[in-house]
Amino acid sequence: MLTLDYPWALLLIILPWLISRLRRQRRRQEAAPQLPIYNWIAALPGVRQQPSHRSLWRASLLALAWILLVLAAARPQHLGDPVQLPVSGRDLMLALDISPSMEERDMVVNNRRASRLAALKQVAGDFVQRRSGDRVGLILFGTQPYLQVPLTFDHVTVERLLDEAQLGFAGRATAIGDAITLGVKHLRERPATQRTLILLTDGANTAGEITPERAAALAEAEDVRVYTIAIGSTAGGTFGLRNLTGQSEVDEELLRAIAETTGGAFFRASSTPELELVYQRISELEPIEQEGGVYRPREDLFYWPLGAATLMLVCFSVLRLLGRDRKAKTRLPEAAEQSKGEQA
Repeated sequence: MLTLDYPWALLLIILPWLISRLRRQRRRQEAAPQLPIYNWIAALPGVRQQPSHRSLWRASLLALAWILLVLAAARPQHLGDPVQLPVSGRDLMLALDISPSMEERDMVVNNRRASRLAALKQVAGDFVQRRSGDRVGLILFGTQPYLQVPLTFDHVTVERLLDEAQLGFAGRATAIGDAITLGVKHLRERPATQRTLILLTDGANTAGEITPERAAALAEAEDVRVYTIAIGSTAGGTFGLRNLTGQSEVDEELLRAIAETTGGAFFRASSTPELELVYQRISELEPIEQEGGVYRPREDLFYWPLGAATLMLVCFSVLRLLGRDRKAKTRLPEAAEQSKGEQA
């Protein structure tokens, strides 16, 4: 879509016509009275000189150059397709446990038994899609935490890298304290009212340099709310059997204490529907604040008419110089004949 930023500038197109009209009117007022014989003589054929083709070309070039200059002054622009601006929401950092215990197949996805990690990918992916306007980041942790995706509005990338997460990439243990500390590190620069960390695990803290209690105190000092989610069957094993991975059972008391210290909340998700309800509850506790606007990108096009006007003026100058040279050549023989007549 083409538009003009200063459409009122188009009124300048008639400015040369107004100036010429005022000049003619002023000349008529100042002109001396003439006898009718002058009008008769001016009407005789061959007396009034018709404008030449060259002068018509020059006048046309000047008129076109002026129109293009006025058009450039009106600042034509191309409006792109509407772009939805990101809404002003939260900064959410997801810290997800990918230790081997997440392989336990005690969840149901699409009416089929699935691992905890598979259920987490589906539910967390849907949660990320619904957080339109939020900056979302992703931390994967096991023995060590890793920042997989920094805080970003690009939710497609977050979902893709979440789907590509594999068990055991971060080690076989669970470093809850280190994961919280890494999340706080990347949230501390954000506005204090928007710092949220969602930590999901199915085990207890078995590794790491920083204890969960110390990490919770650090999160509290940096105004980071931590929502903790304990995932997995309450029986702690596959189909009610013993946990074959040898991992410790989830430490609900620790996760509850972390949430209470930081002003968050603790949730227990023993099945996929419960996990969906947990993320729905978090969405209610951390709502998107306000809707974003619509932006249409603008591309300036004034340089096109400006360049064309410059080209027209160059052509006008060339034609004018050629006209002067031709007049000079025609005047030289006339002056020579006149001087010969005077000598004779």
